[in-house]
Amino acid sequence: MSNFVDYVKIHCKSGHGGAGSAHLRREKYIPKGGPDGGDGGRGGHIIMKGNGNEWTLLPLRYTRHVKAERGENGGKNQLTGAFGADVYIEVPVGTIAKNEDGEILGEILEDGQEIILMHGGKGGLGNEHFKSSTNQTPRYAQPGLPGEEGYIIFELKILADVGLVGFPNAGKSTLLSAVSAAKPKIADYAFTTLTPNLGIVDYRNYKSFVMADIPGIIEGAAEGKGLGHRFLRHIERNSILLFLIPADSEDHFQEFKILENELKEYNPELLDKDFIISISKSDLLDDELKKEIAAEFPENKQPLFFSGVTGEGLVELKDAIWKQLHG
Repeated sequence: MSNFVDYVKIHCKSGHGGAGSAHLRREKYIPKGGPDGGDGGRGGHIIMKGNGNEWTLLPLRYTRHVKAERGENGGKNQLTGAFGADVYIEVPVGTIAKNEDGEILGEILEDGQEIILMHGGKGGLGNEHFKSSTNQTPRYAQPGLPGEEGYIIFELKILADVGLVGFPNAGKSTLLSAVSAAKPKIADYAFTTLTPNLGIVDYRNYKSFVMADIPGIIEGAAEGKGLGHRFLRHIERNSILLFLIPADSEDHFQEFKILENELKEYNPELLDKDFIISISKSDLLDDELKKEIAAEFPENKQPLFFSGVTGEGLVELKDAIWKQLHG
């Protein structure tokens, strides 16, 4: 079973508010004691918190229910009851929380960020609040209000500077392993990569950027075919996209257009991102073949050639990526 989990649904219930107190003062030397009850404490919140050390929702996979504490009831001497303890759900940076209707409740964009997903119930007012000129000794107080309850859907979208886009066997995993310390599984069959892989790519003068190897897209992925649909969401969060077309493709430009169309079908806004087109496995090509492939593409979409196996063109590719990120 993969240790990468990007979707979890949990039943959550925030804490019930504590009841207000209807206590009356009964000291021996105070003949007209009057109301003395405090307010109830609020129930505990359900809070989503960013954890920069997490990269998967796996720790939440077997969490079925989360329940926050009830607030304590008010006490005598107008003492307010203690608040119920809040419950924190720690998630990776890049996580979105939605309710069952698909409404976004919040998204975590940095380590330590906190978002209240469900507010605890309000504590009831004590009888001190109901004293009036016509009712000097109210013997009633408010009950606490119930907390919020329902299902929360947590969805992780990987945050990376560069997202690799291509069909299975385009050479994405090979590229990532060649330019970073990441060790993705590599084999010569479709869908070797079943989960996204992240790698830190070292650049000149101790600079770096994050590259994400996203599982291969197939034609029809936007309609849910294959594995592509599940992972298209991760492409949304990448700053730029790097299209990989293998050198042994039958029609390089047509393959690019199919990939581009899948992104458009899934989310047209993805086409507003900056992107680079590249031809992988270029160690299979001589200079003449490279010219023929380049001629397939328009002037404004000329591809870069590289080989993750021999290292050919990797420096130029990293230069182009850095320029797009910081140009």
